[in-house]
Amino acid sequence: MSHPPSSPMAVVTAFLKAMEPLDYDSAAAMMAPDCAYTNPPPIGTVRGPAGMRAVLEPFFAPTIENEFRVLREAVNGPVVIVERLDRHRLADKWVELPVTGVFEVHDGLITYWRDYFDAATILSQWPGS
Repeated sequence: MSHPPSSPMAVVTAFLKAMEPLDYDSAAAMMAPDCAYTNPPPIGTVRGPAGMRAVLEPFFAPTIENEFRVLREAVNGPVVIVERLDRHRLADKWVELPVTGVFEVHDGLITYWRDYFDAATILSQWPGS
């Protein structure tokens, strides 16, 4: 029997690992029901696992493989900040996006997730944009 991650950094690491193969069910289980998930405009803020899926499932639909490389991390109590290089393999190329994510973890669940990135960088390389 596996035990859920205990530290805020362990929760965020497990969450990102679940998102690489787009295991939405496992990732959603690590989010609080009212978790606020915010992206730069035009996406904005959604709430909870259903909101996260509504944003990410259609966006990641063209990906064949995803990798979230954590370059730097900082933890202060429940707050975890990770500088990442998000890599997405599409049918014809890899697309890379530098991202900084800010998470809050309480009682083993992500209650806040905000990603900072340049939307134009990803949208200029993404299919259908």
